[in-house]
Amino acid sequence: MEDKINYQQFKIGVIGLGYVGLPLAAEFAKKYRVIGFDLKLLRITELNNGFDRTLEVSDELLKEVIKTENSPKIGLYCSNVLDDIRDCDIYIVTVPTPVDKNNRPDLTPLYKASETVGKVLKKGSIVVYESTVYPGVTEDECVPILEKSSGLKFNIDFFAGYSPERINPGDKEHTVSKILKVTSGSTPEAAEIIDQIYKSVITAGTFKATSIKVAEAAKVIENSQRDINIAFVNELAKIFNRLGIDTEDVLQAAGTKWNFMNFRPGLVGGHCIGVDPYYLAQKAQEAGYHPEIILAGRRLNDGIGEYIAQEVIKLMVKKDMPIRGAKILILGITFKENCPDVRNTKVVDILRTLKQYEVNITVFDPWADPAEVKHEYGCDSVRELGYAADFDAVILAVAHKEFKNLDVRKLCKEKRVIYDVKGILPKNIIDGRL
Repeated sequence: MEDKINYQQFKIGVIGLGYVGLPLAAEFAKKYRVIGFDLKLLRITELNNGFDRTLEVSDELLKEVIKTENSPKIGLYCSNVLDDIRDCDIYIVTVPTPVDKNNRPDLTPLYKASETVGKVLKKGSIVVYESTVYPGVTEDECVPILEKSSGLKFNIDFFAGYSPERINPGDKEHTVSKILKVTSGSTPEAAEIIDQIYKSVITAGTFKATSIKVAEAAKVIENSQRDINIAFVNELAKIFNRLGIDTEDVLQAAGTKWNFMNFRPGLVGGHCIGVDPYYLAQKAQEAGYHPEIILAGRRLNDGIGEYIAQEVIKLMVKKDMPIRGAKILILGITFKENCPDVRNTKVVDILRTLKQYEVNITVFDPWADPAEVKHEYGCDSVRELGYAADFDAVILAVAHKEFKNLDVRKLCKEKRVIYDVKGILPKNIIDGRL
């Protein structure tokens, strides 16, 4: 294994080519032979043609590393054929780990990926998981599936590891190679090999955790910590709104202290911060402890979309504006700015609450794919918008760069309500913000 690392003879299989898997596969493909595996044929076709619809990997880099055939050369070959990932030295699983409608962890994608890898696993191979999980999932849930599917014995015939993903979708500064990587392995020897393979492409360096469970726990608390802190400032925003105080002004004043943490209120969605706390809570409850702060933060953040919608309706009522049939424009529906990902976006909570008032809603997002929005949430969205001055209210929900210089007033009637969720519009033109 060490010789293969030194001579760049490793064959790496990356399972799942989404926001996490593709950037990692492209980075490894600069030095190793990489097979990217994904079940979606359209995704494979687009990648082999040098196009990434997630916009995480540039067309230039894809064209540099993509190989159009499964050859022994360094580079990335994308496939949905199981035999193409046979005989890999290391498998890296990067499938999503969502929650179900009751906010319970759904490990189905992880189970299926483990079964897939198990079918082609060979003696001496290492399987590394990057998906966010609660402590114990790798060894207690995934490894038994690998053993059953492969007929091999754990820590005798094959080994495992966990290296949590830290991808920040849409961030072109903190890319995969520039973010320090936590690594771990099921034996000291496996841990060292995993650390070395990641260290060979991660310029920011690596940190070798003492165990797989420690690495799993470290990941799940990273986003739980952020979730709790954002919940705190969201609660402050609600309090200050009732007191007639501008939350941003308060945060700027408090931020002059050297150790004040700079969190801002807002919607908390996506497939990490809005999900990971539920994974930790699940494991805590299984251990007989009911987490209070973690779940309280989740409840508060999950209610922010409804709160924003209710605030807009209140502002319209104060201006004696008719509610039923009113035309409301929502600016942005992705879960974060400058990113096309609409999965688990909390903007839809604003839409669902507003629809109860029988208003007419237009969603404008230059980044989101209208077909994907329709498929995920059953609502229409547009990528272009004329400057017709006929909206009764505008809610800026996502801070896309295209919205920062947008004259929102030109989109509205003379009597209007403008609500700024992200705090990027001039204060003199808005009626409310978090």
